[in-house]
Formats: sequence, structure tokens, C-alpha cells
Amino acid sequence: MSPVQSPTTEKDRIHPRSTVMPATSHSGSRLLIADDQRDVLEALRLLLKPEGFAIETATSPAGVLDALGLREFDAVLIDLNYTRDTTSGQEGLDLLSRIQAVDSTLPVIVMTAWSSVDLAVEAMRRGARDFVQKPWENARLLSVLRTQLELGGALRRSQRLEAENRLLRAEGLPKFIANAESMQPVLRLISSIGPSDANVLVTGEHGSGKEVVARTLHALSNRASRPLVAVNTGGLPEGIFESELFGHVKGAFTDAKTDRIGRFELAHGGTLFLDEIANIPISQQAKLLRVLESGEMERVGSSQTRRVDVRIISATNADLDQEVTAGRFRQDLLFRLNTVEIQLPALRDRRQDIPPLATYFLSRYSERYRKPVKTFDPPAMQAMLEYPWPGNVRELDHAVERAVLLSTGDAVRSSDLSLKAPQAGTQRLEELSLEEVESLLIRKAVDRYGGNISQAAEALGLSRSALYRRLQKYGIGSS
Repeated sequence: MSPVQSPTTEKDRIHPRSTVMPATSHSGSRLLIADDQRDVLEALRLLLKPEGFAIETATSPAGVLDALGLREFDAVLIDLNYTRDTTSGQEGLDLLSRIQAVDSTLPVIVMTAWSSVDLAVEAMRRGARDFVQKPWENARLLSVLRTQLELGGALRRSQRLEAENRLLRAEGLPKFIANAESMQPVLRLISSIGPSDANVLVTGEHGSGKEVVARTLHALSNRASRPLVAVNTGGLPEGIFESELFGHVKGAFTDAKTDRIGRFELAHGGTLFLDEIANIPISQQAKLLRVLESGEMERVGSSQTRRVDVRIISATNADLDQEVTAGRFRQDLLFRLNTVEIQLPALRDRRQDIPPLATYFLSRYSERYRKPVKTFDPPAMQAMLEYPWPGNVRELDHAVERAVLLSTGDAVRSSDLSLKAPQAGTQRLEELSLEEVESLLIRKAVDRYGGNISQAAEALGLSRSALYRRLQKYGIGSS
């Protein structure tokens, strides 16, 4: 707080008392200043621009939130009153809470001409890092900004380091095994963007581990204490797509017996994982885009607009650029989804990870099924290393689970794994079981249509939901 001063005039409240300060460079530090009086904004600009700050201004709480939604800032300096003749500070306190919800690491300094101890305490309670009284003293204001910039930068660096350490220790995270050289760029990218709120698109073949990446990103973020809600968007029938994602109110349609909360609201404050994003019908993509752009949605049958704060992580095995070219996917939606793209290599391109992954699955399933299986015999391990794993990590998971169930000793043998040679596709039809035939036909159809579930389902004479059930059954369509 500033020292006791003589009574102030309105002019004093607007124009600060000058104090000569030595020039200090803050080049690159981006500062957002909010005040409803243009004279105040101009006075602050004249003071801070020579110090090297990149200044952006706003004259209302809405303007502050809009600016924060467009770009990142290193600190925010806000007034507590924006409506003429208002002295309660409530507008600024509410804005402060909104800023904290957007980014709790962002340093916010509040200022007002109608300061009081109670108001200062309340501002600090809501997350303000410091409090400046109008008319401000230049020396104090600059000192506060320098201190908070340094502390804010240190906090963000600390959070990023902690995220990297958590990734290495795998504390509270999904088991993420990645020793192969081809996985190191993926690990570095996950460590870098995990703590952020950036939307992420995870691409890779079926079963390559896209959902594990999504859960790891969520666990590394500031949203880790909030829910991660996963939804297979391609598996939603078109008729219930909006209801599942946005919810509905009672009576919105025939079967709407009660109000229902959608996936966006369930994920509020957390992360929404949209799997198989390429298979969303083009007619529904505009509705999804609108929520991503504005953060606003309405439940089906309601005109009440609700705001949702979610981080979007999406996944697909399809080439979305190709889908855009073919007119099956909106380019503007793709731009919203892939702020950052993570490409996962296939298991055949990371064979170094096969032994530790297999060992992890072996430990899990021997414990689950209470079997005394402790290891793989050498021929079994060699068979796994040579197998092409068209179903990737998911197929390895299923193969080890089956082997544990079939094993009669303390080591898995190659015969327990039941791995077919790469030429198994040429096996005579009468030698295959009914399930093997169905699995083979589904796999071929999915491959033929490049992972497009709608087209594969049509070719097989199935509904999309029926095909998705079979993909899950055979471990073909899992991320």
C-alpha cells in the first residue's frame, strides 16, 4: 500500500505524481492495461513504453477477456471500477476472478482511486499479486511490475520444470513407455505443451496410443485436478450428436424425459478428448466450431447461452488435410483443433519399446488374473520383436493378455502369444474362425477407406455404431 498522502483532487486521481526513474529495459514483456479513462491509459503508456514494455489497453472487463483470449501476456494491470460513479470495486473483483480462471499463473496488479484495506484484502484473496493506489507513485508502480514479472516468469518456469519431472517420474500419469529414439521428439513436445492450454491434435495409426498421450497432456496441465472427459465423436449417431456434446433440456425431443448435461459442461475447467475427430459428419462440424471459437453453447431445446472453459485434445488416424481437400472436413475447424500436432509413430517404428511395453502388460495381467507368469522365454520375445504389429500397442496389449491366460508355466512361450506370420492374410478361409474372418474383413475395409468409419460401415452394410462396437471388440479402432 502507498504511504498516507494529502487529500487528492480528481486530477490527482488521474495523473500520477512524477518520480524520475532510471531507464530499465523490459523488452519483450507484454503488458495488458485496463481502465475506463483514456487519460489514465495514456499516462501509463507514457510511463511504461520507455521501459521497454509492449503495451496493449482495454477499457472494459469484456475487452480484457477478449484480449486474453487472443494472445498471451506477461502481466495485467487493471482498474477495479469501470462504470461512472461506481466505487465498490465489484466490477474489477469479478474480472479478477475471471482472469484467474483463464490463467492462474498470470500476475494481476489492481489499482483504484477508491482504495481501502478491505478492498485490497479481497483483491488479494481473489488472486491479485499486488495493489496500487491512484494516484500512483511511478517508482512503486515500476517496482511492483518488475517484481511481479520476475515472480510470474519464475512460477511458469517452475511449473514447466515440474511438468517435465512428472513426465519422467510418471507420477499420477498413465503409464507412458517411450524409450525408442523415434519417440523422443514426442516426449519433448508433450513436456513442452502439457502445462499450456493449447488445443492439441494427436495423429497416428489405430492402437498407437493416442488416448494415453491425451491423458498424459491433461495430467501435466493446470487442469489436472479437473475432469478429463473422453468421447468417441465418430461413434455418435448424427441424431444424438448435439445432445451428447451440448446436453438437452426436458422435452427438447421425444425421449428427453429429463434435463441432461453434455460432455462440454462435464469437462468445464478440464479437458475434453474428442477421439476419431475425422468421422464427425460435416453437418455437425459447424456446431462444434462455434463452441470452440466462442466458448458458448446452448443445450438442445434451450435458448440460454452457457459459457464453457475446456481444453480440446482431439485424435484421428486419418489425414485431415486430405479430408479437407475432399470436402469432408472443415478447414476452419482443423485450424482450431491443431494449434499443436503430435504425430505418434507406429509400434513397428519403435521396436525398442516392445520389450518394456510387453513386460508392463505382463505384470498387469499376471496380477489381474492371479497367474504366476513372470517373464517371456527368449523365442517369445524374439517373436514379438519380429512381428509387424498392424494393430500397434493395442494389439500387443491384447496379445500379452491372451498369452497370460493361456500360459501354464512361469514364462510366456511363443505358442501362448498366438502371433500369426505376416503372410497370415493368405490363410485359407476355412482355416479361420468366424471371429477371425469378421476381424479380417473389418480391418481390410477400414484400411481401404483410410480410416473413414462412415465409408467403411457403408461398405460392410453396418451402421456406424455397430461398426464401432466391433472395432472395440477386436481392438482395431482404439486410440
